[in-house]
Amino acid sequence: MPNNCLDLESIRCFLAAAHHGAFRPAAAAVHLSPPAFGDRIRRLEEDLGARLFERTTRKVRLTEAGRRFAEEAERLLEAEARCRARVLADGQEALPFELTVGTRFELGLSWLLPSLDTLSAAAPERTLHLSFGDTADLLRQLRRGEIDALVTSARLALTDLEYAPLFGETYTFVAARERARAHPLRRAADAARHTLVDADRDLPLFRYFLDAVPPEPAWRFARVERMGTIAAVRQRILHGHGVGVLPTYFIRDDLKARRLVRLFPKVTLMSDMFRLIWPAGHRRAPELRALAESLAKVPLR
Repeated sequence: MPNNCLDLESIRCFLAAAHHGAFRPAAAAVHLSPPAFGDRIRRLEEDLGARLFERTTRKVRLTEAGRRFAEEAERLLEAEARCRARVLADGQEALPFELTVGTRFELGLSWLLPSLDTLSAAAPERTLHLSFGDTADLLRQLRRGEIDALVTSARLALTDLEYAPLFGETYTFVAARERARAHPLRRAADAARHTLVDADRDLPLFRYFLDAVPPEPAWRFARVERMGTIAAVRQRILHGHGVGVLPTYFIRDDLKARRLVRLFPKVTLMSDMFRLIWPAGHRRAPELRALAESLAKVPLR
């Protein structure tokens, strides 16, 4: 028999399953075991008196009733977030909660870690934990529900994720000053005298330059070194062992001190956007949006 009262946590589970198309990753996204998650969906269907999903061995698909409910469920959770905001608008102390945010090492150490006190002052009820790693590892943690969100500028398929933009990230093609003076790099043909230093075999950093210049002539370097992290890329370039592209914020002091110099200064490299990303249907989505607003006010260091 349908129940007049609907459980909001079960509705969040429903939306997570609708976004993921499968119960197991959806359960991880809302920090529940698969059996507990399945039980919430079953109880929600019983409360509504309607079947919301067509189930197969590996996937689930919304029924017509499920599709109609999904539209209303999104609005219901938005209304709940507005209610919470109204209740706390008079300065009433909020209940404490915790969030774990993933970040790559360099960004976390230079920007997020020094900002923890500022973020704590903005929301004393919120405790932030950090998890460091590369983007692939952090994304795996996010999908398993081990972290609540991650900060990244990586280009991800966002079909089952939500995000809030934080700030733009620009890039600069650089070399050590002495190397640039001894071996000028003014055209594509000059690349044959240089080593390109990048993060991995896909050359994700150099592509910010490559996508900003004509496809011909080709850029053929004498060799390519893959360093894994932008900190290691910076060290190799700084010591004169190659050239490469780095986030401008990360080498701002090097450029100012002329330890590194810009190559092709008239070329505007492609830019990117840092985002706070979390699983769709996350139970702390309103708090994650509030965190994103606070992060957007913290300048890069």
